[in-house]
Amino acid sequence: MVHPALENLEKMLASGKDNALVRFALGNEYLKLDRPLEAAAHLRAALAFEPAYSAAWKLLGKALAQAGQLEDALAAYRQGIETAEKKGDKQAAKEMTVFARRIEKQLTGG
Repeated sequence: MVHPALENLEKMLASGKDNALVRFALGNEYLKLDRPLEAAAHLRAALAFEPAYSAAWKLLGKALAQAGQLEDALAAYRQGIETAEKKGDKQAAKEMTVFARRIEKQLTGG
């Protein structure tokens, strides 16, 4: 099955339009297709462009959790919380705190 959004984003990337927004969008599309490791790779690239991108941290945590990489997901959420708090992005920090606590419970068998 062809995914037009993914195809368009991959074409943009191939044509040299590589930036945080394109990478975030690619990560989001791969996550929708249940391809979390590919999503995580693009989200990490988005964060390389823009380390203070709260939404990318949140989606990276989700992708890593979906891939079963709970420790990495927790680390991404913690970094994202710190980043969001510095930016004053209270809602993103609050959401990532909830997700991080869920993972902590899973990791400790709680």
